[in-house]
Amino acid sequence: MTDVPTRAARTATDADADTFIEALFIGHRGEIYGYLVRMLRDPELAADLTQDAFIKAYRSYGTLQDPAHARAWLYQIAHRVALDELRRRKIVRFLPWTGESHGSAPSAEQLAMELRLSAPLQRALARVPERQRAALLLAEVHDLTGLELATTLRVSHVAARALLTRARENLRRALAAEHAAEAKAKAEQGSGTAR
Repeated sequence: MTDVPTRAARTATDADADTFIEALFIGHRGEIYGYLVRMLRDPELAADLTQDAFIKAYRSYGTLQDPAHARAWLYQIAHRVALDELRRRKIVRFLPWTGESHGSAPSAEQLAMELRLSAPLQRALARVPERQRAALLLAEVHDLTGLELATTLRVSHVAARALLTRARENLRRALAAEHAAEAKAKAEQGSGTAR
């Protein structure tokens, strides 16, 4: 007899989780995908891991303490998914695919996101250490507040601010190096055409 209410309560919780995660998916899948693309620099993998992040969110729905902080909680899950993938990449090295991939044209969303970041900025971001890159992307591109950033990265608010400060400084240096390299390449092109 006591088993019946437990099943009913579990079914109600499952229905709540379904509805809640579905609403999160509809509202945030694009920004989570964008974050994962920028972290991993692989649109197809990012699409797969976006799905994985939402599946993990569904499975860990019970860990969400305050629905008002669901966005930060979701970014925390996506961040862990990205870090897991980056760690896995360090362990398993694949040879890059050099052939064309048929039927994998970029989506309109992907093209729009790539246009938002210039090529030099994308290369500079790639030079920034992954944890700092994550902080930059979460704060600057995805507009997480300082407290949301701290929650997502599982650090104190002070540590999140310090990480973001270091990330911005490293990005400035990397951008300066990118601009210097571009200027040098243009100068070399100019001297090559003048001959």
